[in-house]
Amino acid sequence: MKTKPSALVLTLTLALSTLTGCGMTENNSSGTPFAGISTSSDASDTMEKVSSGIYDLIGVKGKASDSRPGVLDCSGKDTKTYFRIFHPWAFTPGSASDLDEAMERLRSELPKHGWKIVEYGPDTSKNKNIKLTADNDRKKVGVNIVQMSKNDPPILDLTVVSGCYQVPDGEEVERF
Repeated sequence: MKTKPSALVLTLTLALSTLTGCGMTENNSSGTPFAGISTSSDASDTMEKVSSGIYDLIGVKGKASDSRPGVLDCSGKDTKTYFRIFHPWAFTPGSASDLDEAMERLRSELPKHGWKIVEYGPDTSKNKNIKLTADNDRKKVGVNIVQMSKNDPPILDLTVVSGCYQVPDGEEVERF
């Protein structure tokens, strides 16, 4: 699926700014929770599993974009040993009429699976896209979902973002 670079940058910026606060924080200097010790590759696999779990909650027929997670720095931390994982992807329902149902299912099902919805409602764009932000404190992960009803085709734009990981002793962050 093709995504306009400016839309991806805007979505990622929104996700990062909203997911570093709320319930997914601990008392540390960056405001981002510690997600554990892991290699970049293993943390990436974990994020794909989180995204897959969210996909399963959508509950309507459709198609997810084929995208891979990427690596981000942890603000204020050594970039050789600390990192975050982000996984941007999109869901296109089988029919445009299923988009509302998909978003409503996420809104009702995410809390049943350990997610706390910290923001829900229209964004400030001219299209008034519906935005849902949720944190999973146990998994140290947040998700930002934007329902883009006026896109052609209509989509859910999702970005899953982890807390800060630390690589095992003797290793460095692998960038991809």
